[in-house]
Amino acid sequence: MVKCNARVAPATDCIINRVMALIIPQRYQRKLLAETTEVAIKTIKEAFQVRLSEALNLRRVTAPLFVMSGTGLNDDLNGTERAVAFPVKAMGDRRAEVVHSLAKWKRAKLGAYGVAPGFGIYTDMNAIRADEELDNLHSLYVDQWDWEQVIREEDRNLDYLKEVVRKIYQAVRQTERDVYHRFPHITPRLPEEIVFVHSQELADRYPELTPQEREFQAAKEHGAIFLIGIGADLTDGKPHDGRAPDYDDWITENSDGYLGLNGDIIVWDSVLGRGVELSSMGIRVSPESLRKQLEIRGCPERANLEFHKRLLAGEYPYSIGGGIGQSRLCMYLLQKAHIGEVQASIWPQEQIEACSKAGIELL
Repeated sequence: MVKCNARVAPATDCIINRVMALIIPQRYQRKLLAETTEVAIKTIKEAFQVRLSEALNLRRVTAPLFVMSGTGLNDDLNGTERAVAFPVKAMGDRRAEVVHSLAKWKRAKLGAYGVAPGFGIYTDMNAIRADEELDNLHSLYVDQWDWEQVIREEDRNLDYLKEVVRKIYQAVRQTERDVYHRFPHITPRLPEEIVFVHSQELADRYPELTPQEREFQAAKEHGAIFLIGIGADLTDGKPHDGRAPDYDDWITENSDGYLGLNGDIIVWDSVLGRGVELSSMGIRVSPESLRKQLEIRGCPERANLEFHKRLLAGEYPYSIGGGIGQSRLCMYLLQKAHIGEVQASIWPQEQIEACSKAGIELL
């Protein structure tokens, strides 16, 4: 066990267990008992989804838990994570796979429904990510609000992206106030405004830090940031982080002269002493940027998959979309130390025991 990295350490000390990738805040005191936490979770989820739908003109739709393999509809994330798959007896043992996210499914649904520009859909997305490294923020079970909004071709720009980010951020802040009004001892932490910064700017500012450390440093400095440009190579020849080539547009140059029309909302969590990503989102690929990104990632053959062929043929609308972690948001707003305090999942026994000793009660 070692102390948190001093370059990004918060006022609250914490201990990191390197074996389990687990952060144990010292002198951790939970703000709510388990029973009251369940009430608070309900309050957050009900309030936030209403605010999100109103801010972005979204209507709720029903989403699948699994899709057929080989259609290109599932999210490949970084391209290495294995989807949980199974044969479907009633379909001649054709294989289906549990979704990683609904990034591409939502865009197809917008086309099927003929949704007008400026309007969109959102849904409760539930997923299983079997290759996830289990720690304070990552679980085998993923729950998020997946949303997608139709835009015009001329809306595919950085200004539109920032406008949507601000609306989402304000919905988060308003929900934080809801929590405070219901539980006054849980005081708000979010700054009034979110700061926009590009991954290349952080690389230039902190060349000695890792990409994650750069995120933490910026999040600690500003309280909340939207980190633009995730997927394309930076000037050092490496991307800030991985991003699949077939949903977010990370190759188009934006008005700031950098690559990328996507990014992450990251907030500083004083409980864990680190930045926490609440949302990943972006303007989606055009037919042109899809071809470029498939080539860059060395998978041009994906253009022959059903989803990709239809997108390249112009059958799907231009869109912007993303995912907002439900348990992540609850964990942050309720100032919890572990995502297992706000969702039921399974954890290694040694992680359960370490949390229990620290007063962290996993559901």
